[in-house]
Amino acid sequence: MEQEAAIFKALSDPTRLRLAVLLAIEGETCVCKLTEALDEPQFKISRHLSVMRAAGIVTARRDGAWMHYKLAKPRHKLEACLQDCFLNCLVEHKTTKADLKRLKKSTPQIVKECCNER
Repeated sequence: MEQEAAIFKALSDPTRLRLAVLLAIEGETCVCKLTEALDEPQFKISRHLSVMRAAGIVTARRDGAWMHYKLAKPRHKLEACLQDCFLNCLVEHKTTKADLKRLKKSTPQIVKECCNER
């Protein structure tokens, strides 16, 4: 139960839960886009993602100076159920809709500069 408790503890913060939902919907995403989506400073988002990474919820891939995050492959049924809940239950939440709207409106120039998307 220690591993399961760590997952719930990591997801108990609203910002981390929002990040998990966005990653479930969008897949791998650059930290620069996540900061735009949540309208929070990069250091704060990175700190939350670090907690999630330590709990095994997300994995990271470095691309130059930028990190790209995605949900980790579920290690057991609880994680699979949670990821399913992110997609099927929380996708309609008003906060998720607002986050997705900001994510889609990410300033193209900022995104191009930070994570080399073309």
